[in-house]
Amino acid sequence: MVRFLIGGVFAFVLCTTANADNGLITLKSSLSVNETADKFEKVAQEKGMVIFARIDHAHRAEKVGVTLRPTQLVIFGNPKVGSPLMACSQSVAIDLPQKVVVSEDENQQVWLTYNDPYYLVKRHDIKDCDAVVEKVSRALTNLAQTATQP
Repeated sequence: MVRFLIGGVFAFVLCTTANADNGLITLKSSLSVNETADKFEKVAQEKGMVIFARIDHAHRAEKVGVTLRPTQLVIFGNPKVGSPLMACSQSVAIDLPQKVVVSEDENQQVWLTYNDPYYLVKRHDIKDCDAVVEKVSRALTNLAQTATQP
């Protein structure tokens, strides 16, 4: 999939996929799961976002006797952006704060996945919030691209 950013007028094809059925955007990472999640956290914090939690699903699974490939979830957000979005449609609170999952597939390829904000617009029937959604979309795109590159 190719996405164009307004203002930057550049495209990214970095093995990015979006699935219209499930509303997920996935980027291929050139780093390990841990390195990608670390870099994502660092960049998000530098941009003024709060890291609410980081969950190592593989580690938790191991504690109950289940083997899982490396999988980490980072929960993050910025109340200055999320709150106005919730004011547009309160039900979007179920999807906030934002999350990214960084996982390794069966071929040891690492992927970073997050919810497409425009999918959330449809899911929650968000109206008259275009500027906020665009801001969220740009921020997520930039964070994800930065976190997945060396």
